Amino acid sequence: MSTPLSARTRRLTTAQALVAFLTRQHTERDGRRHRLIAATWGIFGHGNVAGIGQALLESGTTAPSEGTAPGPRPRMPFVQGRNEQAMVHAAVGHARQSRRLSAHAVTTSIGPGATNLVTGAALATINRLPVLLLPGDVFATRPADPVLQQLEVPYAGDVSVNDALRPVSRYFDRVTRPESLIPAALQAMRVLTDPAETGAVTLALPQDVQAEAYDWPEEFFADRVWQVRRPRADTDALAEAAAALRAARRPLLVAGGGVHHSEAEQALRDFADATGIPVASTQAGKGSLPHDHPCDVGGIGHTGTAVADELARTADLVIGVGTRWSDFTTASATLFADPAVRFVNLNIAAFDAHKMSGLGVVADARTALEELTAALGGAHRVGPAYAAEYRDGKERWERRVAAAYASGDPQARPTQTQVLGALDSLVTGDDILINAAGSLPGDLHKLWRARSEDQYHVEYGYSCMGYEIPAAIGVAMAAPGRPVWALVGDGTYLMNPTEIVTAVQENLPIKVVILQNHGYASIGGLSESVGAERFGTAYRHRAADSSYTGAPLPIDLAANAASLGMRVIRAKTMRDLREALTQARAADVATCVYVETETADTVSGAPEAQAWWDVPVAETATRPSAVKAREDYDRQVAARRRHL
Repeated sequence: MSTPLSARTRRLTTAQALVAFLTRQHTERDGRRHRLIAATWGIFGHGNVAGIGQALLESGTTAPSEGTAPGPRPRMPFVQGRNEQAMVHAAVGHARQSRRLSAHAVTTSIGPGATNLVTGAALATINRLPVLLLPGDVFATRPADPVLQQLEVPYAGDVSVNDALRPVSRYFDRVTRPESLIPAALQAMRVLTDPAETGAVTLALPQDVQAEAYDWPEEFFADRVWQVRRPRADTDALAEAAAALRAARRPLLVAGGGVHHSEAEQALRDFADATGIPVASTQAGKGSLPHDHPCDVGGIGHTGTAVADELARTADLVIGVGTRWSDFTTASATLFADPAVRFVNLNIAAFDAHKMSGLGVVADARTALEELTAALGGAHRVGPAYAAEYRDGKERWERRVAAAYASGDPQARPTQTQVLGALDSLVTGDDILINAAGSLPGDLHKLWRARSEDQYHVEYGYSCMGYEIPAAIGVAMAAPGRPVWALVGDGTYLMNPTEIVTAVQENLPIKVVILQNHGYASIGGLSESVGAERFGTAYRHRAADSSYTGAPLPIDLAANAASLGMRVIRAKTMRDLREALTQARAADVATCVYVETETADTVSGAPEAQAWWDVPVAETATRPSAVKAREDYDRQVAARRRHL
């Protein structure tokens, strides 16, 4: 008679046990199963090389595209990174493209390798995207104190630099004994797979505990499937929401990132088709409807379209689906101007569902939309005058998009919006665009014509410079064979170009478009608007008065990208640009298109902001620019309100 599984044990180190456990974890939603931890990224140092590093070697080396199929001994794919923050960004890109059903792990040494995770962890948690962080930690047994790269805290012997990850993690644990890994690992998987709780999860692993052996129950390594369920709405809340919709004269729906996470795009389309309610989108929600759907009115808020923002100002009911209601969406609480406006929030997280003093419908986005559509019974539509109004506004805005994209002289240097226009004319619904920071997110939110539900990938929860290139790698791993574009300005490129080496190493044909405008163009424009006169935002030599107003710096980012292994195509004119983008899209190697656009002290060519954003201006100043900016600020802030 064979020994029952519950009675058997396996002798492994803590690190070996963790890797073996992770290879057996799966998610399942709507009957489709996914491997939960599809790969592990790592940079090795003394804090993880003999523990997690050795365990990954024991697991069997494999590429991310291999070794994830079920079998008697599944392996853990490993990806070699160059920067710890960038590894987290890549993992986040993968998770977002995978609709949060699959994630990556990231292992680092102790000390600086661990603290480099903090920015990426904050980005993951703010955007509600799962990533498993496995930083090495100082000795649990303290044979020598301090050890290399240990932070000593005089008032607390149990603190290490890894505690900096606590506020940016949805779950944190320090595994100080081998046997404590079992409950810690199970809790970590629970949080990673919970759509209302997910984000960065940190298991800090003391370097001695990683290498310590233990007799592990064989059941710990059994295949485990974490069901990602679709909770239904409370029937009373749903009835209230339907009644509010029937009574509304000018309803507006705001689609957030939760629509994509829930794969609720078709449910949203069915709702819009049935009711005629216009749909605006946040940065995370753009693409929830295709740009040519008659109910899609584009982005909303500070970077939104004129039609969406005007609808928001006059709406009497706003339905938020999967949105956090950030200040960019609400124009810093000035956008929804109707004194009687009310909110209905469909959200899987109660924390978000009750924002804006809204009626909270706590449920999965797809399920809630389907149930709300059914509750309306196909008998409710907006009035024909309202539908004609927003469709006319949509057509007027489309003409502004076409004007911003117009290329003009083929021998001229392109503007930033003309670069977007050239790309717009080339891509299909198969292409994926990634951006996060600078002036590009605003231009994209206003102008980009999203052709598919996952084409528009702008990280604007943390708006982290340096996200785009590593995220493109993670997206390419999750969507093999699809063209993946990382759009970056020179400021963002200089923050974090190192994972280009990883793209080359992994044979991932990502396409990086570098827009060189010789400075922080976005912040330069903001600086001017708040009376700071573009101080410190241009990439220039120091002048005789010690200001940065001398000649432009002799920076050649194209040469830098080439030195990291990319194929580089330089584009000086609109004609060059169109040819370069075409070549890049067809390329089977990592390719960079380098284009000089306008300088940092000029605008991008996009329409001006259609709504305000609150950036406080100096209340007292001697420079006329700041005095005038404060006068403008006081006028704008007077419109701010609390929705109670």
